[in-house]
Amino acid sequence: MIKAGITTLLLVAAGSASAQSHLDRVLQSKVLTVCTTGDYKPYSFLRADGQYEGIDVTMAGLLAQSLGAQVKWVPTTWKTLTQDFLAKQCDIALGGVSVTLKRQQNAWFAVPLGSDGKIPLVRCAEKAKYRTIAQLNKPSVRLIEPAGGTNEAFAHRYLPQANLTLFHDNVTIFQQLLDKKADVMVTDASEAMYQQKHYPQLCAVNPEKPMEYGEKAYMLPRDDISWKLYVDQWLHLSNVSGEYAQVTGEWLAGAK
Repeated sequence: MIKAGITTLLLVAAGSASAQSHLDRVLQSKVLTVCTTGDYKPYSFLRADGQYEGIDVTMAGLLAQSLGAQVKWVPTTWKTLTQDFLAKQCDIALGGVSVTLKRQQNAWFAVPLGSDGKIPLVRCAEKAKYRTIAQLNKPSVRLIEPAGGTNEAFAHRYLPQANLTLFHDNVTIFQQLLDKKADVMVTDASEAMYQQKHYPQLCAVNPEKPMEYGEKAYMLPRDDISWKLYVDQWLHLSNVSGEYAQVTGEWLAGAK
């Protein structure tokens, strides 16, 4: 009898959660609200003409398509990502978002898209100088990072002795390295490999051996199990069908 009562309560709770799910809201409104920074190639980039492009931008469109919906973009920054995600009630946040326990305290993550990790991006002529944390963690090393996000957190945690500059623009930050206004940018291996393709004078250092393990995933509203299960299943099918590999291949081909 007790077991039956518990089962009934779980079913009632599941039904209540489902009724309040972002899944139902998107299906009814035909609008998928997506938070993204638009400054992180190859995942999400806001072009001068006001259009977004990138791996996760394409995937957001495919997710919306699976729901018969259209994407509504909500601009955010790395510093305010979680705050904006909660306040603006986005259905999903994406664009190269790294999984962190701090973000997990306020949101859920869909199944990881793959492993990544922090590595140095430097001028190619100086690759040998900046290969390890010991080499980087010195006052003579001019480190540059975008304000907010996991790059800055890595710098504070592992490189407290480095001469850190926080830069305002994650798009033009790479030019600071070329102009010799900074020596090193620590970032995700995927971004470093993408940027070295576009800036031949810059090199990703040891992308196959990151200094810190990391994962990327889509951020979802906390406690909405119906929505998470849908997004996870959609991602699973995108992976086994080869759709996700095709999308990433269009952006990362030749990036190694």
